[in-house]
Amino acid sequence: MATTRLSAATWSLSAVAAGALLVGCSGSVSIGNSEPTLSADKLATTVAEKLAVTTGQPKPDITCPEDLAGKVGNTTRCTLTADDGSTLGVTVTVSSVDGDEINFDIKADDTASPAAN
Repeated sequence: MATTRLSAATWSLSAVAAGALLVGCSGSVSIGNSEPTLSADKLATTVAEKLAVTTGQPKPDITCPEDLAGKVGNTTRCTLTADDGSTLGVTVTVSSVDGDEINFDIKADDTASPAAN
């Protein structure tokens, strides 16, 4: 079972940006490849769900540009967009693979980018 750690107590981008955000979680993956893969859409949904559970806040808007291949150490960058349009980068790193299950860690950047005008 993955361990969840969070330094921000509330779900606002400024609170998340104030400290490191680390969440361990696992997600479902597609079957049939020699290496399991988690689609970008499923990854974004899983990351948002895990962050919502961890913070007790509504699911944030997360987008991930690419699928995550199930190989330990693989990473991808996702983006959390707050209600005010500011964004926070989120790194997703594969921590282990158990059959078709990919376990990964989530770490948010320390600093948010302001909303585009």
